[in-house]
Amino acid sequence: MSSRLEALVIDANEPARLATFWAAILGREVVESGDDDGVLTLPSPDTLGFAIDIEPTRHPRTTRNRMHFDLTSESPDAQDATVARALELGAGHLDIGQLPTDTHVVLADPEGNEFCVLPYGNRFTAGCGTIGTISCDGSRAVGEFWQAALDWIMVWDEGEETAIQSAHGGTKISWGGPPLMDKPPKNRWHVDLRPNGDQQAEVERLETLGATRTDIGQGRVSWVVMRDPDGNEFCVLSSPA
Repeated sequence: MSSRLEALVIDANEPARLATFWAAILGREVVESGDDDGVLTLPSPDTLGFAIDIEPTRHPRTTRNRMHFDLTSESPDAQDATVARALELGAGHLDIGQLPTDTHVVLADPEGNEFCVLPYGNRFTAGCGTIGTISCDGSRAVGEFWQAALDWIMVWDEGEETAIQSAHGGTKISWGGPPLMDKPPKNRWHVDLRPNGDQQAEVERLETLGATRTDIGQGRVSWVVMRDPDGNEFCVLSSPA
């Protein structure tokens, strides 16, 4: 048994503004969720993707995220067009130590979340869609954990760097290896998994892979909050009907 990646959840101080930004960048529609008050969802346009849920939070952003988007460019001019569109919508340029010779452009969305716009012809993200990679700060062990958790293919494994992808294609998830950034008490970005079978059995399977259950003040809810081997929170949703 395994789980599928159902959604990437982003905490936001101004969720409506952030949802509008990412909907415009990714070409998705914003849907207000009827299940969770205040949650704005950007559904995936195809079966190979995942939804993006943007949830309200009162907590300010205090540190860099452990994950960010690498956006692809479909033509030589598309990178400049995406950067210009993002700046119009409230993004800003960001210096995280990239070199002048680097070909990707680093930006911050209206909430300060980092993302990169890759140039046309990037071979690693070829055919992956608009979100070529969810690029993560993480150890080799966490890459191995998520490969087993999602039953995806390990498409990169060199030194401490790993990357996985569904057998059906779509967005890759990558980890850059140590040294790891400091982790905040709660990540502002996390993933929701939907078990393909029984929720409890899947939680127990994930525990054998190295995950742990955790309490972040969720109270009585239908999902189970866990941490991966690097301490990153994720949620295991209820089983499909």
